Parts: sequence; structure tokens; C-alpha cells
Amino acid sequence: MLTAVERLAAPGLRQRLLELARLGGAPTVTVYLNTHWSDEHQRDRVRAFLKQELRRARAATRDAGLLDDLAWIEAEGERVIRQSRFPDAHGVALFASTPLHLREVLPAGVSFEDALSIGERPVLTPLTEVLADSPATLVVFVDGTSARLIPLDAIGRGEEVTLEHAVERRHRRGGWALLAQSRYHRQIEQQRARHFQAVAAAVTALVREHAIERIVFAGESRAVGLCRAHLPAPIAARVAGTIHGARHEPGAVLTERARALRADLDRAEDARIVEAVITEAAKNGRAVVGVRPTLEAVGRGAVQRLYLLKDLAHVGGACGACATLVAEPGAPCPRCGEATRPVGLGDALVERVLAAGGDVQLMPLHAELESLGGVAARLRYPLTSR
Repeated sequence: MLTAVERLAAPGLRQRLLELARLGGAPTVTVYLNTHWSDEHQRDRVRAFLKQELRRARAATRDAGLLDDLAWIEAEGERVIRQSRFPDAHGVALFASTPLHLREVLPAGVSFEDALSIGERPVLTPLTEVLADSPATLVVFVDGTSARLIPLDAIGRGEEVTLEHAVERRHRRGGWALLAQSRYHRQIEQQRARHFQAVAAAVTALVREHAIERIVFAGESRAVGLCRAHLPAPIAARVAGTIHGARHEPGAVLTERARALRADLDRAEDARIVEAVITEAAKNGRAVVGVRPTLEAVGRGAVQRLYLLKDLAHVGGACGACATLVAEPGAPCPRCGEATRPVGLGDALVERVLAAGGDVQLMPLHAELESLGGVAARLRYPLTSR
């Protein structure tokens, strides 16, 4: 198992997602499986789903390479379902393409909806959603004598590190010993202060050296407050909030509470940002809203961050000659005049933006964005001709 520091230093899924986004032009099998079950019946349903979809895919092709890909998916998928691989993962993505020399199994810390598809490039939207919803987070439980540091990212919960500082226990005495007791207590408080200072220093080092985006504290409010007081201002700004926590509770319990807190904060923040993007687009600034303006921005490589409704069902077209995306299925390519083939614009936009080095944020629900076509983008530079 990776240590906490090694896990935080690892490139994770983000770099691999970028590499996958740049692949294409050959038949590729993409599979997403939910591997977080509460009973054996759920495991059996996932196994039945995979067998059924593989049977359909085999019946629809005679391509030897694609059949090899399906055989590999079957073998690896069964290992995942048996949990002989990635037993702690809540979801797993599998990609296979013989022409692209692609064989990939990627675990995730959240569940996927079961899906199998075959196309000219990997389907990356579900994996993109995981990354967007899973910023690198450090969960910090702290009390008067110890601390627990738990990394949490798109892969899931990392190995926990415990920090302990020897602090003498309080002894309550009265009467003639009151003066001695007060002096003794002052010494203990000084040691406690050094403990909180040391925990804050360890947290600060991890955040600075390993690109931690969020900090979630757990514990009693007094201990958390004393520890936070020792954080430098730039590090304290990354504190997302505080959850309830006790020393005896498992790390899995603390991280689930941290996930819930993070999700609530992210929903509110995403809604605020999208509203700002819509306002900026209305001013003809560095933003666009709607399918056609976003397609133009994507085609020019101008998108810095794409905002997309998760359930966007818009079908458009992709040119087989120059790969230009168009808003209407069957419409000729405006760039080269060639015919286009129907594509789901949601997945296509995600792949193009990632391949160009942009970011993607999938939105579960946003009424105003839905009314404007379900898609918007913040741009690297204004589009002078729209």
C-alpha cells in the first residue's frame, strides 16, 4: 500500500485522463462498473450485465482485434468483480483497443453506473466527473495529544498516518496544592500548544509539497481551533470546514463525512461559478454559453474550463475528415464540406477539451444553464468573432 505521502505525490488519474483523451481513431472498448456492493445479489447483477453486453458486442463484430479486446475485458472484469483486483474501489473503468495498444484498468473511490460502449475513442465523461468531484483532500483529526492525517482523492482513501505527542495527564488536586497545580497546568498547556503547532506544520508541509486542494478538520471545536490557529493564512484558506469526529472512529467513517461536506460545498460553489460565466458571456467577455458558441470555442482550442450538464442528451455531428464538431446531426462540415456522423456532443466536448489541456466540470442540475443549452465555457481568451 502506498504511504500517505507517496499517494499524494503520485500523479493519480488526472495525467492518465489527459493521455486517454488524446487517443482515438480506432475501435475502443470502454467499460464502467459499479464495484461497491452491499450484498452478493448486487455483485451478481454487475456480472450479469457484463456478460450480456459482451455477448451483444461479440455478435455485432468479426474484427479479430476487437474480439481480443472483448476477451481481455471479460477476463479483467471478472477479476474486478471477484475483487481479486482493487477490492477497495467503489468503481472501476476499463479501456481496451488493440490498434492503440491500450489495456487499462483504473480504480476510483466513487461508484460508476454500469456501462459498456465501443467507439473511435475512449469514453471519458464518467471518469472526468470523478476527478472534478474529488479534489485532493487531507482529512485531519486532531485532539489534545494526537492527530490522524488521511489523504482522500479520486482513487479513494489513502493510508492513514498517526501523529502523537506525549502530554502528561491533568491531575486535579485542591487545598494546599492549588498553587502547585496551577503551575503544573501551565506547563501542560505549553506542551499542548507545541503539539498543535507540530500538527499544523505537518499539514502545511503536505499541502505545499503535494498539491492538496482541500483540508477538512475533524474533532472537538476547541482542539480544531487551536490547530487551525497555527496554519499560515494561505494554507488556512484551503480549509473546507469541520466534521464531527472521535479518536476511536475508523478512517472510513471520517472520510465519508468529509466527502459529504465537500460535495455540499462544491455544489454551491459550482452554481455560483456558472452564474458568473453566464454573466461574463452576456458581456462578450472570456466566456460563452450555448451549444454553437461552445463548439466554436472548442474548435479554436480556446476553452479553459467546460461546464456541462451531466445528462446533456444533445446529438450533433463529427466530421470524419477534420474532426470538426457540428451542432446538428447530418449537417455537412463547415470547415471542409465533408459529411459528418452522429455523435453525442456531451462526450465529444469532454474529450476535445481534455485533449486540448482544458478542464471539465459536470453539473448535476442548473436550471438557467439547462435553459441555455446545457453547456458553457470559460475561455483562455475572448473570441473576437462570434
